[in-house]
Amino acid sequence: MKQLDRITVNTNVMGGRPCIRGLRMPVSRVLGMLAAGEREETILANHPDLEPEDIRQALLYAASLSDDPVIPLAG
Repeated sequence: MKQLDRITVNTNVMGGRPCIRGLRMPVSRVLGMLAAGEREETILANHPDLEPEDIRQALLYAASLSDDPVIPLAG
């Protein structure tokens, strides 16, 4: 798996949420924009600090989290 060198976690930035390159741009915000149907080109135009690789790594980060095993809750 490609290293996620653009995803940073710092307790002093955005409450410790995973962000893009230490910017105040949480990974969840990038994913939310994509999920809402925004195109990569539009996101990059509206957020000039972001780069195409930032978006790819945000998706890769989300994919790695969704690969965790599911533990059923006792019911």
